[in-house]
Amino acid sequence: MAQYLLSIQQPDGPPPAPEVLDPIMRELGAFNQRLRDAGAWVFNAGLHAPETATVLRLEGDEVLLTDGPYAEGREHVGGFWVIEAADLDAALDWGRAAARILTLPIEVRPVAG
Repeated sequence: MAQYLLSIQQPDGPPPAPEVLDPIMRELGAFNQRLRDAGAWVFNAGLHAPETATVLRLEGDEVLLTDGPYAEGREHVGGFWVIEAADLDAALDWGRAAARILTLPIEVRPVAG
């Protein structure tokens, strides 16, 4: 089995209102349980807002630290799963299910190594 990263591409801005977000989070909990039951779940996590990030960048002999995300944009990685799947098609099926629940883009990438 290969491992795949499923990353949630989340728009910048505040989270949806509880009446919108709560049903999504319940469905997401059920999705995570389906991943576990199928033996596909390896790890998942949500991330804090991009402004909590610190970027370390080598410039010459020094490593400089800057606050905020690496790249400015209207979307950021809001969370992710690492899953095990037989092949890319199976990983894409999981990604489709996540996209239907979250109504956000899901990027699926094989893990190297």
